Amino acid sequence: MAQPQPTITTTYAGEFAGEYISAALLSGNTLANGLVTVKPNVKYKSVLKTLATDTSSIVDASCAFDDTADISLNERILQPDEFQQNMILCKDQFQSDWEAVQMGYSAFDNLPPKFSDFLIAHASQQVSQFVEQKIWAGGTAANEFQGFVSRMTADSDVVDVTGTTVSAANVITELGKIVDDIPSTLYGKEDLTIYVSQNIARAYIRALGGFGAAGLGSNGLNAEGTMWYNGQGLMFDGVKLAVANGLADNKAIAAQKSNLYFGTGLLSDHNEVKVIDMANIDGSQQVRVVMRFTAGVQYGIGADCVLYS
Repeated sequence: MAQPQPTITTTYAGEFAGEYISAALLSGNTLANGLVTVKPNVKYKSVLKTLATDTSSIVDASCAFDDTADISLNERILQPDEFQQNMILCKDQFQSDWEAVQMGYSAFDNLPPKFSDFLIAHASQQVSQFVEQKIWAGGTAANEFQGFVSRMTADSDVVDVTGTTVSAANVITELGKIVDDIPSTLYGKEDLTIYVSQNIARAYIRALGGFGAAGLGSNGLNAEGTMWYNGQGLMFDGVKLAVANGLADNKAIAAQKSNLYFGTGLLSDHNEVKVIDMANIDGSQQVRVVMRFTAGVQYGIGADCVLYS
C-alpha cells in the first residue's frame, strides 16, 4: 500500500515571512558572522552620509572665531533590488527525508518538524547561497545585484592592489601588499578586516603550517605543522582576516566593517513567503514555494577600501 502523502492543511501565506526571509539571508557566511554592517528595513533607498574634515583647519588659539574648517559632505545610495524565488516541488521527493526527521532517524534533529517549514528551509538554502555570492562578486545582470568587488573596481577612490594566483609559497607576500596599502588612518582600527577568498585563506593556513614555506620553518606555527589550525580566528600583521565565501579566488578586500553595508527590507512589504499546496487546486502532489526579498550592498568611503584583484 502506498504511503499517505504529507499534507499542508492550509496555504501558508507569510505570517512569519520576516523570520523566514531573515533566516535565508542571514544564514550565509558573511551575514551570519556579522562581517558587514546590516541595515534592515530599507523600504526603497537609504542615504549613507560621509563626512571628511581637513586637519589643516587646526590653527593656533586666539580670542576670535575664525572659520577655517574644510568639511566635505558626500553621500552614497544604498538601494536594495527586488528578487523572487518561485519553485514547484513534488511531495514525493521530500517525503522520506521529512519522515526520517519526524521519526527521529535523522542525524539532523534541528530540521523543521512541519512539512511546510521543511520545504521553506530547502528554498532558503538557495536564497542564502545566492545572497552570499552576490554580496561580494555580484554584477549588473538582471538576476543579481552589484557586489562590493564590482562597485570598488569602478571607483577610482578605492586603493587598488594588483594580485596574482595565490599559493602557500607567496601568500605572505601577497597579504603583505594589502596591509602595506591600507591607509595609515585605518591601521589599528578595531573593526579593520581583510576579507579573503577561500583559496587565499587555505593558502595562508598551509603557509603557517610551515614545511619550509614562506620562511616559517619545517614545523610551522607552534611546531604543529599543518595540524595547527582548529577553526580559530586568523590574523595577519595585526589585522583580522575573515573568509568571505562569496569572493572569487585570488580576490580580497581590506576595509572596516563599519564601512561596508548590506541593505534589505526584512520587515518591509517587499518580503513575502508563501507555501501553496496544489492538491486541493488541481489534484497534483505539487507544492509551490514563493519567496520574495530585497538585497543590496554599498560602502561609505572608497578611499578607505583596498581591493586586491
